[in-house]
Amino acid sequence: MREVPKTKKQQATDPAKIETAVRTILEAIGEDPEREGVKNTPRRVAELYRRIFGGIGKDPAKDLKLYTVENQDGLILVKDILFHSMCEHHLLPFFGRVQLAYLPDENRITGLSSLTKVVETLSRKPQLQERLTNEIADVLTKALRPRGLLVAVEAEHLCMAMNETNRSGTKTVSYAMRGVMAEEPVKAEVMSLLGDPDPQARSNTVARDPDHL
Repeated sequence: MREVPKTKKQQATDPAKIETAVRTILEAIGEDPEREGVKNTPRRVAELYRRIFGGIGKDPAKDLKLYTVENQDGLILVKDILFHSMCEHHLLPFFGRVQLAYLPDENRITGLSSLTKVVETLSRKPQLQERLTNEIADVLTKALRPRGLLVAVEAEHLCMAMNETNRSGTKTVSYAMRGVMAEEPVKAEVMSLLGDPDPQARSNTVARDPDHL
C-alpha cells in the first residue's frame, strides 16, 4: 500500500479574491460584469466555491468511525455513493458514483455514513478521477486494515462533454484494488457483484483522452 499523503493545514477560502478573479474572467471573455444577469455572479461563485472546495486541507479519516462486530468476516459491499468533484485541469465538474467492497479483518468494520464522508471529503477539492479512486482506497485500507478492498468510480466529465469533441454521456471507470481483492478469482467475483459485465475485459483504469486530461 502506498503512503497516504499528509494533509496540509486547512486554509479558508478567500471570497474577496474569488470575486475579483471571477469578475476578471467575465471581462476577459468580453462580458459586461455590470450587466444585470451577471453582476452578482462573482459573489455567487465565491459562496459556491466555499462549499465545493471544502475538502481542501481536511483529514478524510477524521470522521471515519470503526466498530468491532463478532463473526464479521464476510464481504461488505456498498453501492452507488454519489459524488461530485472538480477537474483540476479545467475547473469543471465531474460526477458519478462510487462502489466499495471490502473483506474485514479481525471483525473491524465501519458504517455507511463514514464511508460517504470519506468520499465527500476527498472529492471536495480540485481532483483527478484516477487519484480520487486511489485516495479513497488508501485512506480506507490504512484505517480498516482489511484483508482486501476494491474501489470502483464511474464518472462523467464535463470537460469532455462540453468541448468540441461533443462526448456528452461518455463515462470513465477507474479501479483501485488492495490485498486479496487484486487476486483472481476474488476480483472477478466482486466485479460481478458490482455489476461489471466483463471484468476480464477491463484494465484497472479506463483512461480518458490524453488531449483532455
